[in-house]
Amino acid sequence: MSEITSITPQVKDKTRCNVYLDGRFYCGLKFETVVKNRLKVGMNVSEKFMNEIQLDSEKSAALEKTFVFITTSAKTEKQIRDYLYKKGYLPAVVNYVLDKMRDYRYVDDLDYAQSYVGNVGARKGKRLIKMELFKKGISKENIENALETLQEDDQESAAIGILNKYMRSKEPTRENIAKAYRYLMSKGFDYDTAKKAIEQFGSLDEEREYE
Repeated sequence: MSEITSITPQVKDKTRCNVYLDGRFYCGLKFETVVKNRLKVGMNVSEKFMNEIQLDSEKSAALEKTFVFITTSAKTEKQIRDYLYKKGYLPAVVNYVLDKMRDYRYVDDLDYAQSYVGNVGARKGKRLIKMELFKKGISKENIENALETLQEDDQESAAIGILNKYMRSKEPTRENIAKAYRYLMSKGFDYDTAKKAIEQFGSLDEEREYE
């Protein structure tokens, strides 16, 4: 058993305090955790007890920070996990927060992927969308399910719209058509989709060297 020798407010966060056992700093806790567990100077406590309430305190703090983190925009599970690890939280705390986020339906990777596809499908090809969603931590299954809503006609329309803007004020020369094709490919469109869009300005047959 150890004795609580001091409980002092933290300088940078007035909602938290530092707890000292036997004259040495032991951990930081939220004030509400201190009050909830009736901690006070002179009280004898075990390290097991202190570890349990510290974990409980960290869960509460991490959950609050995550709610603030997701207020600006929707986040994936990976983005939340990376954010919490960067803040220094332990895996047990991170897993607890993610479980709560799922329970509250504040995080849903499939819903995120579907919304993302809906938002960028008019200006990006499937290959690029897949890559971007993968980097955000979306599973292959969720990516494929989300992309099912993106029809070939939608991709062709998107490619044509992008191409028309790119070719504005440009002559449909062999060189410009080749550059336009490469531009569409860089946007994630496949060969067939890019080819159909390019055919408005000229034949792509002689441009296959750029595939």
